[in-house]
Amino acid sequence: MNLKSLILGAAGALLIAGGANAQLPPGWSAPGEPLRIADNLYYVGTQTIAAYLITTPEGHILVDGAMPTSAPLILDSIRKLGFDPADVKVILNTHAHFDHTGGLADLKAATGATLAASAGDRGALESGTYVGSEDVAMFAFKPVTVDRVLQDGDKVELGGVALTAHLTPGHSPGCTTWTFPLEVEGQTRQAMIYCSTSVAANRLVSADKGPQYPGIVADYEQTFARLKTMKADVFLAPHAEQFGLAKKRAAMTDGAPNPFVDPTELQKVVVASEAAFRTALAKQQEAAQ
Repeated sequence: MNLKSLILGAAGALLIAGGANAQLPPGWSAPGEPLRIADNLYYVGTQTIAAYLITTPEGHILVDGAMPTSAPLILDSIRKLGFDPADVKVILNTHAHFDHTGGLADLKAATGATLAASAGDRGALESGTYVGSEDVAMFAFKPVTVDRVLQDGDKVELGGVALTAHLTPGHSPGCTTWTFPLEVEGQTRQAMIYCSTSVAANRLVSADKGPQYPGIVADYEQTFARLKTMKADVFLAPHAEQFGLAKKRAAMTDGAPNPFVDPTELQKVVVASEAAFRTALAKQQEAAQ
């Protein structure tokens, strides 16, 4: 994975910040083809914005809601896989930005599921705004009530499946990376749904408006340090480009090793993302002077 691929997921937010005539990448809202990644884990997002379904005998867990227009697409993908959306019991979120939370309110209403999210992102979710850019109308999304407020290390359990919440703030104040065991070809692997560490539209420093939120730079620094200590055999992320979904989908052929298994991918992403962060920080510091 190269640096260009890693930051592609942030391109749309940067385009929005550039002006009212900016356009979002079309793949963000285009219907996606659902995919069984391994065992009970499925991709149910749009063409390039991820949402994940984890199935259990006692109901299902849905992670992220993609764009404000994406709820019907995600529900259709769940049905295509042979599952009933009414069996979704829990909805989780990686971070409270419109391209990953936009469909949550509609998905919650359609399924009757409860929403669990971090304390740091609760305010944004329940107000439907992007922290620090509350006045940017295009960043807004339908507010959604958080039923369970999560702290670092909390577990969300259903039907014998347990996901652990790891707070990795910076991209958003409550950015949450999720880990859980996953059976792949008869072997238990560690799966990770990475939150994000891109800068995107965030102000790290600003002479006139100040940072996106107080302590954002320190949050990024602490998150990079923490992620360097973590491991993942199966690395997943909120944007398809961030984990090479298209290439891996094409490589899923009978008899071939599962292409989603790559214990080196997480640390490659962390290194590239930290370098991009430091470049963005230096540029913003220079502009602020």
